[in-house]
Amino acid sequence: MAAADSPSAALRRRDLCSRGIRLAGKMRSDVIDLLDTYVERQGLDASASVAVVEGVPVAAVERWDEQTGTQRLLENLAAYRAFRVLLAQMLEEHREQLGEADTTLGRALAAVLLQVSAFAYHLEELLRLESRGPPSEEGAAPPPVPHLGLFERKLRGLGVLRELAQWAVRSARDLRQLAKLSPGSSSDSSWAESP
Repeated sequence: MAAADSPSAALRRRDLCSRGIRLAGKMRSDVIDLLDTYVERQGLDASASVAVVEGVPVAAVERWDEQTGTQRLLENLAAYRAFRVLLAQMLEEHREQLGEADTTLGRALAAVLLQVSAFAYHLEELLRLESRGPPSEEGAAPPPVPHLGLFERKLRGLGVLRELAQWAVRSARDLRQLAKLSPGSSSDSSWAESP
């Protein structure tokens, strides 16, 4: 862990956290725009209530302030890996349903999927810097695609996008906290250290 605590590693960690915060902000902005487009194109009510969607990671967390840096990173990484699968499923369903008839929504979904993938990679880089390395995705089978009717799929997509927007907020908050926990900061405590 000595290498991870060097001044250059601390600077790199802070730089990665800063860039991650910007990426999360941009992603949230794009997801909010996508939500507006999605609601309009799918003929949904923006205030529609959506029950908890199976397989969608929930951004809310109990005792957030007690989490270690490693826990924050691992939970974020698991969430974005799940969103990558969910968004790919949504994109596939969209193509099956509308083909090339609605390229605006398809392009917006593909762009957000790309951002989610890039953000997951960014989190993996942070974990590597910590000398921990990201957990393998092997053996982590994607959740089975539920057999839903068209309207239920539309609502499920709405739930996925809403929760992704919440995750972008949480991720920025987590990365700000991680930047504070960097060695040499006033609240100096190891990332991997348990509270």
